[in-house]
Amino acid sequence: MADNYQLPIDGNWDVNDMIAVSNLVDAVLQVYEGGCDRARLLDAHQQFSQVIPSKAEQKRFDRDFEEQTGHSIYQTMKLTANGNNRVIVSD
Repeated sequence: MADNYQLPIDGNWDVNDMIAVSNLVDAVLQVYEGGCDRARLLDAHQQFSQVIPSKAEQKRFDRDFEEQTGHSIYQTMKLTANGNNRVIVSD
């Protein structure tokens, strides 16, 4: 995983938007580094979706994120469907 990655920040985002996007990134990375509470992940994704409402832009962001980290936001969010309180990926 890339320790230093660059988020594609939109010039129109305010500080709260950047925080919302980075909260999702942090939550997704936590899933792969030991787990993340499902509610936190879902909340972070909802806030992310408010910042980037376009599905096409979300996909573009996800592709860039996956290229840099090796982790997909989309695939991570699919893990929340199991209903467990904690989302974790084990090798």
